[in-house]
Amino acid sequence: MIAKALADQRRLKGLSQTQVAKAMGRHQPFIANIESGQRRVDLVELLDIAAIIDLDVPALMKKITDS
Repeated sequence: MIAKALADQRRLKGLSQTQVAKAMGRHQPFIANIESGQRRVDLVELLDIAAIIDLDVPALMKKITDS
């Protein structure tokens, strides 16, 4: 659910995986692996990505816990 939310919000903001990765000082496969579920995202990474793509993390956590 987190990976899908990240991918959906990134696309909504019109950003590529490469743009998000570059903003983090990473390479594109880093974002691709998170979005595909091949790599788990830790809290610090989640907050970094969320800031770049303007994702409301508390709202996402509430949605996850309410499911």
